[in-house]
Formats: sequence, structure tokens, C-alpha cells
Amino acid sequence: MAAEIQEIQQRESLLAAGRNCWRAEHASRAGFLVDADAYFRAFVEAARHARRSILIAGWDFHSRTRLLCANGRDCELELGRFLNDLVRRRRELQVHILIWDFPMIFGLDREWAPLYGLSWKPHRRICFRYDNTHPTGGSHHQKIVVVDDAVAFSGGIDLTSRRWDTCEHSPQNQHRVMAGTPYPPFHDLMMAVEGPAARSLGDLLRDRWRRATHETLDPPWTKKSIFRRAGPHPVGAAWPASIRDPLRDVTVGISRTAPPVNGEAGVHEVEALYLDMIGAARHSIYIENQYFTADKVGEALAARLSEPDGPEVIIVLRELSHGWLEELTMQTLRTKLIERLRAADQHDRLRVYYPFIEGLTSGTCIDVHSKLIIVDDEIARIGSANLANRSMGLDTECDLTIEALGRDDVRDAIRDLRACLLGEHLGFEPERVRETIDSEGSLRGAIPKLQQNQRTLKLLADLPQVSPTVLSMVSVADPERPVALSDLAKLLSSDDETPDGPRSPAWGKIAAFAVVCFALTALWKFTPLATFLDGNHITGWARRAGSEWWVPILVVLAYTPVAFTLFPRPLLTLFAVIAFGPFMGFACAMLGIELSAWVSFVLGKKMNRNTVRRIAGTKLNGILQVLRRRGLLAMTALRLVPIAPFLVEGVVAGAARVKLSDFLIGTALGMLPGTLTSTVFGGQLQVWLEDPSQINYWLIALVLLALGTATWLVRRWLIASAPAASQRGVGGRAS
Repeated sequence: MAAEIQEIQQRESLLAAGRNCWRAEHASRAGFLVDADAYFRAFVEAARHARRSILIAGWDFHSRTRLLCANGRDCELELGRFLNDLVRRRRELQVHILIWDFPMIFGLDREWAPLYGLSWKPHRRICFRYDNTHPTGGSHHQKIVVVDDAVAFSGGIDLTSRRWDTCEHSPQNQHRVMAGTPYPPFHDLMMAVEGPAARSLGDLLRDRWRRATHETLDPPWTKKSIFRRAGPHPVGAAWPASIRDPLRDVTVGISRTAPPVNGEAGVHEVEALYLDMIGAARHSIYIENQYFTADKVGEALAARLSEPDGPEVIIVLRELSHGWLEELTMQTLRTKLIERLRAADQHDRLRVYYPFIEGLTSGTCIDVHSKLIIVDDEIARIGSANLANRSMGLDTECDLTIEALGRDDVRDAIRDLRACLLGEHLGFEPERVRETIDSEGSLRGAIPKLQQNQRTLKLLADLPQVSPTVLSMVSVADPERPVALSDLAKLLSSDDETPDGPRSPAWGKIAAFAVVCFALTALWKFTPLATFLDGNHITGWARRAGSEWWVPILVVLAYTPVAFTLFPRPLLTLFAVIAFGPFMGFACAMLGIELSAWVSFVLGKKMNRNTVRRIAGTKLNGILQVLRRRGLLAMTALRLVPIAPFLVEGVVAGAARVKLSDFLIGTALGMLPGTLTSTVFGGQLQVWLEDPSQINYWLIALVLLALGTATWLVRRWLIASAPAASQRGVGGRAS
């Protein structure tokens, strides 16, 4: 024991400003908040003391968020009304809300824009803005609230719907409902801080506001207001009474992630601190997280697990994913990382659990949304950053960290937090959990002793097997940095060579294709669709559309938005062929393709060429050099064998100042085989719909063979030409 105490006292702070944290600030008080019921209650208490400023930033915000719903009472407050009432009562109070300017794919889960008064109408002193300053695929993911720069909250919980829950996480809770629909139990964490640490979080939000809106917000203590007349906010006036026994006079590390935008370097403090914490662990690493896909964090954990005397690693994740898309992407990547850690766990120190409670609706689970890591009994960290690649470099994140550094009160608070969390998951009081950990000497020894049937932690087992092909495809869902054009080229390339020798036939894909065909056949033959989807109905509808004089013009114009949205262009060509016949359909397709190509080319000419060259990456830069040296031939080859989206190739060609005639002719020649193929398939589809016995399979096979051969030959020439052009220095000067 004496040796352990000496070891603790010798531990130095991990926090290093400028490397793994932005600032390390003093907090007069700090507290941990487990689950949204505790957080929403503390937020209401602090906000009711606000005198000058409330700053709110998050991934989402919903004015109908219900507050104070515990103990079986009706929810007493709704967020939007609560904020409006606050500013009406305090004439100098202003509220600023900044949330991510989300893409429409998230629209169904979001509130109609309060900015336009379509749902909640904010008071005139409540300023609501969207942050759209992120690179493609990135998001504003920080969840921070700052009250008068005196008290601040930061962690994983947004002030939005489907977050509220108590620590009981009961299978049915009358208040865990949104828009009349129940949602599963939700588990997450926040940290509250007071004093200079809160003021620094205010600085962080004011900086984000400036970047997003180009408006400057002054700190509340510099304004000519009640602070001038009555002095600064009294210390402790806004501290929530519900946060009992807080830590006193501690240092709080504030770590961020920010992507590189507008010429500024990215910030990777979140990732750096994760790696430092894992490297500093001596006995245990306890992790709770929504995702588990971060490659570098996984490498660090694997290295510690391979050590003979390394720490034990306990990871708590949610059992299921949200929908099929997340299951295909993030859960697949999670499986890959867990298998990697299990392979490295030669000393049996890894445990991966999910919380279970009896009585949940089938297909649901306790939604572990927390982002927490506790190292030994010494360091506790709560934030917004998932253990995902995107949280390390693409999204904006903020984590708060507290270290014990030999202080018994802080060490006890960290142990209590971990015992509280394990007790919540296992269905035991924290005291019982602490006693069991002490008696067993490890977390992995204590958890099995506390397991029960109704509520417990279960081992995450029976992970689905994932092929390398699927992994390479879904990795784009969790990028660590903005996806460059070279990344798109790699993803869209048809290069399927593998160093492992010849591959076996893809029997799984063939079987899946057969099942789909069988299902479609059954749908066609044995349901009412057999009448509705009669070939004469389909061709008749397309021909009626084609008989209108304006439809061909509309089809030609439609190719441009199709190029910008990555909609499958051959589908539009198939429609044109059926509607107008093979010759007219082919003409409309080529005209539409040329028009959309010209639009992308003009767009590229208006862009800064150095910018396009810088973001294109090495692979497309090589192709760019070939374009400048062999404009017509290279453009033809690039269109025939695309290594990037149609729009991207046009922009690059325009920025490279390829001759417009070479670009348009090359586009026409390169797109000709594919368009002819679509035309042939469209014509044969029409034949099949009218009389399947008349299909010319030899024609289809011949077209596919010719297109495949030409694609293979031209692709080899294009890829081989790029390095040659680079070595000769063609087009290498700045332009």
C-alpha cells in the first residue's frame, strides 16, 4: 500500500497545453452528472440564476425537449418556453444557440428550423444560428452550455429530444416519449464546472460563434451592465444545488477536435489525450462509448493488452445500432476493432460488455451514448468525442478531464463515479460495487460476481464475420479527416487486384443476387403488382410522357442536377430510351451529358487552380498532368474509366485549363460506350417488358464484353501515363 501511495504521488500531470489540451483551467467546483434527468435538472437550476448570458452549442437542439420529469410527475417544463420565460423576466439576459447545420438526411429527426419560426418562435433576445463551417461529412458535435461564464456544462448530452432518462433505465417509462412515440433507455454523461474553467468554455463558444456567423460576442463581464454596477456574478450563485458534494479547487483540462478549414490547421487534442491516457494506465482502463472504431486508439489499446503486465481494459458499448445503415457501417467497423483487440489480448485482460435489462421491446437496447474513460483511479474524462475516427479529426469536439495527482478526495470521487456507473449497469448500489472491486482486486474479477438475470452487463459475443471487401467499402463512413478527391478515386477505382493470389468466387454475393431475383419474381407473379406492373402499362406510361414536347428538354436539363447529386445517370438514360425510342433517347442522353460536363468545367475554371491541385491529392494530380499534356486522349480515357465522380473530373479539367473543345469531345467519346450500353439495355428492357421471348442476349453479351475490354485497356494506359508525366515534369509548375 505504501508503494502504491508513493506511485500515485509521483505521477505527473498528463495535461500539456498545446498538445493534448487547449487549456488547463482552475475550477472552483466540478461535478459529474449521470444521465439526462440529472443534467436537465442542473441546467434548469443554473439557467434560472442567469443574469446576462446563456450560450448553448450542440449537435442538435429541440424546443420541445421536456425537462424535470422524474418521480412520476408530469414534465414541468419545455425547453423553448423555459428559455423564452427566462429572457422575459430578466431584461439584460441574452441567449445564443448554435447548432450544426445538418444535411437533409437527418431532417426527419430534427425540429423544423426555429430560425424561421416554423415550430418554436424564439424571443427577440434569443439568437438562434446554424453552424455550416465544417468540411463535407463533418459536423459540429460539441455539447456545451455556459451560464454567465460562471457555470458551464460539457459532455455528450444535447438539449434535444430522445435524451431524457433516469438512471433506472426502466424498460417502460411514461415520460420517455417523444411526439407520442416511446424511445428506449438512454445513458449518457456530462460534467459541470465553475470559475475560470467555465469562462474558458465561454471563450470556446464565442470563438465558434464568430467562425460560424462572423459576429463577435463580448464576454458578459466586459459589458456595461449590472456587472458594472453590482460587480461580477457572485461566486456560487449559479451553481446547481442538485450537484451535491462537488469537487473543490481542481484543474480541468479542456481538449478539442477541429478539422482543418479555411487554411487553418486542424486540432487533434482529443486524440492526443486518449493516447496519453492509455499509455499512462497502470492498472485499469474503463471505457464507455457510443462507438468504438477509432484506429489509433485501437492500436494503443492493443499495444497495452499485449504487454505481460499491462492494464485491464473494460469497455461498455451498446448492443445494437440505430438502423441498417449504422449497422452496416459503424457496427461493422466496431467488429473489426474488437477482433483486433481480442487477438492482441494474450493475457486475458480485455472485457467488452453491453448493458442489459429485462423487458425491453425486441430490437431495442439501452442506448449507451456516453463518452467516458477512467484510467486507474486517477484520471476521469467526460466529453462529446466518440471513439471514432471522425471524432479525432473531422468533427468539432470538446472533452473535460480531471486528474487526482495524489489528492485523496479527487481519487475517491473518480472511484465513486466508476462504481456509480457499474452499479447502474449491474443493478447494485455503488457501495456494493466498490466493496466487490476491492475484494476481487480488479474490475474484470468484480463484474462477474455482480451479474444477475434481470439487469446486468453481458459480454458482447458472437460478432458477425466481415469480409475485407465490405470493410474497405464501409470505412468511408468513419473518416478521420475530410475525404480528399484522391480518396474518392481509390474508392471508385475498379482495381480489384489482391496480393493474396486468386480469389474464390463470390458465392455469397451470387446467392444474395439469386434470392433478390427470386423475390422480385415472386412479387411480380403472386401479388397485385402483376397487374399494375404489366409491361404494356410501363411502356405506355413512358411513351405518354415522351409524347409531350417539353419532356425531352426536361430530360436533357435533368442530367446536370443528376451529376451534382450522384444520382445513377443510367437510370435517366433508360427512361429516355423507353420514352423516346433508342435513337432519340440516345441523343437526349448525350446532349444532357455534354451540358452537365460543360457546367462542371466552367465551375472548375472559376476555382483557384492551386486550391484544386492541393485538395485533389497525389493520384488525381498525376491524372491532371496527363490531362494537360494529352488533353483529348486523356479526357476520353478518363471519361471511359472514371476514377472520380463525373462532376469532380469536370472541375479538375476546368481548373487544369484543358481546352474546352478537347474536354467536350473527349467527354463525348469517353461517355459514348457507356451511353450506348445504357441505350442497348434500355431497348432490350423495353423488349422484355413487351415480349420477353424477343430479347437478344447475344447483343447484350457482345456490348458487355466490348465495354469491359475497352475499360481494362484504357484504365491501364491512364494509370501508367500519370507517373510518366510526373517524372517528365509536365504541368508541374504553379498556375
